[in-house]
Amino acid sequence: MQTDHSPDHTVEGLWKRFKQDGDRDARDRLVVHYSPLVKFVAGRVRSGLPPSVDQNDLVSDGVIGLMDAVDKFQPERGLQFQTYAVTRIRGAIVDGLRSSDWVPRSVREKIRDVDAAGARLEVTLGRAPKDKELAAELGITVEELRRIYSQTAHTSVVSFETVVDDEAPRGTTALPGADDDLPPGFLAAVRELAERDQVVVALYYWERLTLAEIGQVLGVTESRVSQLHSRATLALRRKLVQNLN
Repeated sequence: MQTDHSPDHTVEGLWKRFKQDGDRDARDRLVVHYSPLVKFVAGRVRSGLPPSVDQNDLVSDGVIGLMDAVDKFQPERGLQFQTYAVTRIRGAIVDGLRSSDWVPRSVREKIRDVDAAGARLEVTLGRAPKDKELAAELGITVEELRRIYSQTAHTSVVSFETVVDDEAPRGTTALPGADDDLPPGFLAAVRELAERDQVVVALYYWERLTLAEIGQVLGVTESRVSQLHSRATLALRRKLVQNLN
Protein backbone atom coordinates (compact mmCIF):
# COMPACT_ATOMS: atom_id res chain seq x y z
CA MET A 1 0.00 0.00 0.00
CA GLN A 2 1.26 3.49 -0.89
CA THR A 3 1.57 6.11 1.79
CA ASP A 4 1.48 9.88 1.43
CA HIS A 5 5.30 9.77 1.58
CA SER A 6 5.60 7.68 -1.59
CA PRO A 7 6.93 9.38 -4.76
CA ASP A 8 3.46 9.41 -6.31
CA HIS A 9 2.18 11.51 -3.42
CA THR A 10 4.84 14.22 -3.56
CA VAL A 11 3.79 17.44 -5.29
CA GLU A 12 5.92 16.50 -8.29
CA GLY A 13 4.35 13.05 -8.32
CA LEU A 14 0.86 14.52 -8.16
CA TRP A 15 1.56 16.78 -11.12
CA LYS A 16 2.88 13.82 -13.08
CA ARG A 17 -0.16 11.66 -12.23
CA PHE A 18 -2.58 14.40 -13.20
CA LYS A 19 -0.91 15.76 -16.33
CA GLN A 20 0.30 12.46 -17.78
CA ASP A 21 -2.40 10.08 -16.59
CA GLY A 22 -5.39 12.37 -16.04
CA ASP A 23 -5.70 11.16 -12.43
CA ARG A 24 -8.57 13.19 -10.91
CA ASP A 25 -7.59 12.25 -7.37
CA ALA A 26 -4.16 13.79 -7.98
CA ARG A 27 -5.84 16.89 -9.33
CA ASP A 28 -7.99 17.21 -6.20
CA ARG A 29 -4.93 16.76 -3.99
CA LEU A 30 -3.14 19.54 -5.85
CA VAL A 31 -6.08 21.88 -5.33
CA VAL A 32 -6.03 21.14 -1.60
CA HIS A 33 -2.24 21.53 -1.45
CA TYR A 34 -2.32 24.99 -3.05
CA SER A 35 -5.53 26.18 -1.37
CA PRO A 36 -3.66 28.55 1.01
CA LEU A 37 -2.94 30.68 -2.08
CA VAL A 38 -6.67 31.40 -2.33
CA LYS A 39 -6.85 32.71 1.23
CA PHE A 40 -3.73 34.81 0.62
CA VAL A 41 -5.04 36.43 -2.58
CA ALA A 42 -8.57 36.88 -1.23
CA GLY A 43 -7.12 38.59 1.84
CA ARG A 44 -5.14 41.04 -0.25
CA VAL A 45 -8.13 41.84 -2.45
CA ARG A 46 -10.37 42.14 0.62
CA SER A 47 -8.10 44.78 2.17
CA GLY A 48 -9.29 47.33 -0.40
CA LEU A 49 -12.98 46.46 -0.43
CA PRO A 50 -15.95 47.85 1.52
CA PRO A 51 -17.31 45.87 4.50
CA SER A 52 -20.37 44.77 2.50
CA VAL A 53 -18.27 42.39 0.37
CA ASP A 54 -18.28 38.87 1.87
CA GLN A 55 -14.86 37.26 2.31
CA ASN A 56 -16.42 33.83 1.72
CA ASP A 57 -17.61 34.94 -1.73
CA LEU A 58 -14.08 36.00 -2.62
CA VAL A 59 -12.69 32.66 -1.46
CA SER A 60 -15.33 30.73 -3.43
CA ASP A 61 -14.48 32.61 -6.61
CA GLY A 62 -10.78 32.19 -5.87
CA VAL A 63 -11.12 28.41 -5.60
CA ILE A 64 -12.60 28.39 -9.10
CA GLY A 65 -9.55 30.30 -10.28
CA LEU A 66 -7.23 27.85 -8.52
CA MET A 67 -8.91 24.85 -10.14
CA ASP A 68 -8.62 26.54 -13.53
CA ALA A 69 -4.93 27.18 -12.85
CA VAL A 70 -4.29 23.54 -11.93
CA ASP A 71 -6.09 22.37 -15.07
CA LYS A 72 -4.20 24.70 -17.43
CA PHE A 73 -0.74 24.77 -15.84
CA GLN A 74 2.07 23.22 -17.87
CA PRO A 75 4.89 22.11 -15.53
CA GLU A 76 7.22 21.37 -18.42
CA ARG A 77 7.46 25.08 -19.21
CA GLY A 78 9.50 25.61 -16.06
CA LEU A 79 7.27 28.28 -14.52
CA GLN A 80 6.51 28.54 -10.82
CA PHE A 81 2.93 27.37 -10.26
CA GLN A 82 2.39 29.82 -7.41
CA THR A 83 3.13 32.79 -9.67
CA TYR A 84 0.86 31.45 -12.39
CA ALA A 85 -1.94 30.58 -9.97
CA VAL A 86 -2.04 33.94 -8.18
CA THR A 87 -2.94 35.69 -11.43
CA ARG A 88 -5.68 33.14 -12.19
CA ILE A 89 -7.08 33.27 -8.65
CA ARG A 90 -7.18 37.04 -8.58
CA GLY A 91 -8.74 37.14 -12.04
CA ALA A 92 -11.54 34.82 -10.91
CA ILE A 93 -12.17 36.97 -7.84
CA VAL A 94 -12.29 40.16 -9.91
CA ASP A 95 -14.63 38.50 -12.41
CA GLY A 96 -16.91 37.59 -9.51
CA LEU A 97 -16.89 41.18 -8.29
CA ARG A 98 -17.72 42.46 -11.75
CA SER A 99 -20.62 40.07 -12.20
CA SER A 100 -22.12 41.12 -8.87
CA ASP A 101 -22.32 44.75 -10.07
CA TRP A 102 -21.09 45.90 -6.67
CA VAL A 103 -20.07 49.42 -7.76
CA PRO A 104 -23.16 51.68 -7.54
CA ARG A 105 -23.96 53.94 -10.49
CA SER A 106 -23.59 57.01 -8.28
CA VAL A 107 -20.03 55.97 -7.41
CA ARG A 108 -19.18 55.44 -11.08
CA GLU A 109 -20.45 58.94 -11.84
CA LYS A 110 -18.36 60.45 -9.05
CA ILE A 111 -15.25 58.69 -10.35
CA ARG A 112 -15.91 60.04 -13.85
CA ASP A 113 -16.33 63.59 -12.52
CA VAL A 114 -13.13 63.47 -10.46
CA ASP A 115 -11.22 61.83 -13.30
CA ALA A 116 -12.36 64.42 -15.85
CA ALA A 117 -11.59 67.33 -13.55
CA GLY A 118 -8.15 65.92 -12.78
CA ALA A 119 -7.40 65.56 -16.49
CA ARG A 120 -8.40 69.18 -17.16
CA LEU A 121 -6.25 70.50 -14.34
CA GLU A 122 -3.23 68.46 -15.38
CA VAL A 123 -3.35 70.15 -18.78
CA THR A 124 -3.74 73.59 -17.20
CA LEU A 125 -1.22 73.18 -14.39
CA GLY A 126 1.26 70.87 -16.09
CA ARG A 127 1.27 68.62 -13.01
CA ALA A 128 -1.02 66.52 -10.89
CA PRO A 129 -3.49 68.79 -9.06
CA LYS A 130 -3.55 69.09 -5.29
CA ASP A 131 -6.71 68.16 -3.40
CA LYS A 132 -7.71 71.79 -2.84
CA GLU A 133 -7.28 72.60 -6.53
CA LEU A 134 -9.30 69.57 -7.61
CA ALA A 135 -12.01 70.33 -5.08
CA ALA A 136 -12.25 73.91 -6.36
CA GLU A 137 -12.55 72.66 -9.94
CA LEU A 138 -15.40 70.38 -8.89
CA GLY A 139 -17.07 73.08 -6.81
CA ILE A 140 -16.90 71.06 -3.60
CA THR A 141 -14.90 71.18 -0.37
CA VAL A 142 -11.71 69.24 0.24
CA GLU A 143 -13.60 67.22 2.86
CA GLU A 144 -16.24 66.27 0.26
CA LEU A 145 -13.53 65.30 -2.23
CA ARG A 146 -11.89 63.06 0.34
CA ARG A 147 -15.24 61.43 1.07
CA ILE A 148 -15.45 60.62 -2.63
CA TYR A 149 -11.96 59.12 -2.45
CA SER A 150 -13.08 56.99 0.49
CA GLN A 151 -16.16 55.80 -1.42
CA THR A 152 -14.16 54.95 -4.51
CA ALA A 153 -10.98 53.62 -2.92
CA HIS A 154 -12.01 49.99 -3.38
CA THR A 155 -12.70 50.38 -7.11
CA SER A 156 -9.00 50.02 -7.95
CA VAL A 157 -9.46 46.32 -7.29
CA VAL A 158 -11.42 45.91 -10.51
CA SER A 159 -10.17 47.20 -13.83
CA PHE A 160 -10.79 50.87 -14.43
CA GLU A 161 -12.19 50.32 -17.92
CA THR A 162 -15.16 48.69 -16.20
CA VAL A 163 -15.62 51.37 -13.53
CA VAL A 164 -14.75 54.62 -15.30
CA ASP A 165 -15.39 54.04 -18.98
CA ASP A 166 -17.82 51.28 -19.85
CA GLU A 167 -17.05 51.70 -23.56
CA ALA A 168 -13.25 51.36 -23.29
CA PRO A 169 -11.64 48.28 -24.84
CA ARG A 170 -11.11 45.64 -22.18
CA GLY A 171 -7.61 45.66 -20.77
CA THR A 172 -6.47 49.02 -22.18
CA THR A 173 -6.86 51.12 -19.02
CA ALA A 174 -6.71 48.58 -16.25
CA LEU A 175 -4.47 49.08 -13.27
CA PRO A 176 -2.78 46.00 -11.87
CA GLY A 177 -3.50 44.48 -8.51
CA ALA A 178 -0.79 44.21 -5.90
CA ASP A 179 0.19 40.73 -7.12
CA ASP A 180 0.05 41.42 -10.87
CA ASP A 181 2.86 42.15 -13.31
CA LEU A 182 3.21 45.89 -13.92
CA PRO A 183 2.14 47.12 -17.38
CA PRO A 184 4.36 49.11 -19.78
CA GLY A 185 4.59 52.77 -18.82
CA PHE A 186 3.58 52.14 -15.23
CA LEU A 187 6.92 53.20 -13.69
CA ALA A 188 7.08 56.39 -15.74
CA ALA A 189 3.52 57.24 -14.71
CA VAL A 190 4.33 56.66 -11.03
CA ARG A 191 7.26 59.11 -11.22
CA GLU A 192 4.85 61.86 -12.27
CA LEU A 193 2.73 61.51 -9.13
CA ALA A 194 2.98 63.68 -6.04
CA GLU A 195 5.74 62.46 -3.70
CA ARG A 196 3.42 61.05 -1.04
CA ASP A 197 1.34 59.25 -3.65
CA GLN A 198 4.54 57.71 -5.03
CA VAL A 199 5.30 56.35 -1.57
CA VAL A 200 1.83 54.82 -1.24
CA VAL A 201 2.09 53.20 -4.69
CA ALA A 202 5.60 51.90 -3.98
CA LEU A 203 4.55 50.36 -0.67
CA TYR A 204 1.45 48.80 -2.25
CA TYR A 205 2.87 47.47 -5.53
CA TRP A 206 6.49 46.73 -4.66
CA GLU A 207 6.52 46.10 -0.92
CA ARG A 208 3.15 44.27 -1.11
CA LEU A 209 1.82 46.00 2.01
CA THR A 210 -1.89 46.19 2.75
CA LEU A 211 -3.54 49.58 3.20
CA ALA A 212 -3.56 49.08 6.97
CA GLU A 213 0.19 48.31 6.95
CA ILE A 214 0.88 51.37 4.80
CA GLY A 215 -1.01 53.46 7.34
CA GLN A 216 1.29 52.17 10.08
CA VAL A 217 4.35 53.10 8.02
CA LEU A 218 3.09 56.62 7.24
CA GLY A 219 1.58 57.20 10.66
CA VAL A 220 -1.91 57.87 9.30
CA THR A 221 -5.22 56.03 9.46
CA GLU A 222 -6.17 53.27 7.04
CA SER A 223 -9.01 55.52 5.87
CA ARG A 224 -6.53 58.23 4.90
CA VAL A 225 -4.35 55.69 3.08
CA SER A 226 -7.45 54.58 1.16
CA GLN A 227 -7.99 58.18 0.09
CA LEU A 228 -4.38 58.57 -1.00
CA HIS A 229 -4.46 55.24 -2.81
CA SER A 230 -7.66 56.19 -4.63
CA ARG A 231 -6.21 59.55 -5.67
CA ALA A 232 -3.03 57.89 -6.91
CA THR A 233 -4.82 55.19 -8.89
CA LEU A 234 -7.11 57.71 -10.59
CA ALA A 235 -4.04 59.75 -11.61
CA LEU A 236 -2.19 56.64 -12.77
CA ARG A 237 -5.10 55.59 -14.92
CA ARG A 238 -5.18 59.00 -16.61
CA LYS A 239 -1.47 58.86 -17.33
CA LEU A 240 -1.60 55.31 -18.69
CA VAL A 241 -4.48 56.28 -21.00
CA GLN A 242 -2.53 59.31 -22.20
CA ASN A 243 0.47 57.09 -22.96
CA LEU A 244 -1.73 54.84 -25.10
CA ASN A 245 -3.03 57.74 -27.18
